[in-house]
Amino acid sequence: MANPWTGEVALTIDGQRRVLKLTLGALAELEQEIGTGTLVELVQRFEGGAYSSGDVLALIVAGLRGGGADVTRADMLRAEIAGGPMEGARAAAELLARAFMVPDR
Repeated sequence: MANPWTGEVALTIDGQRRVLKLTLGALAELEQEIGTGTLVELVQRFEGGAYSSGDVLALIVAGLRGGGADVTRADMLRAEIAGGPMEGARAAAELLARAFMVPDR
């Protein structure tokens, strides 16, 4: 079960429910993967609906790796996401939002 309070997001990939999380290491890898811009710009792309399928893929891979899975971008190119690309985009956006959510004190 994914714990939203710790930044986790659940996504079913190839019939298996997986937990994604953007750890600091996963965020650093994500910055390298997107190559251009900053994570703030990535957040702005998602907020404005101007994200690409490459952005979604990079976030899912980073989230899986942050969640402990040993996956690569190439692995995800062949993967089937339950709910299709829109569910992948929803999960990626939620993952990004949860990574930068400031808990109430």
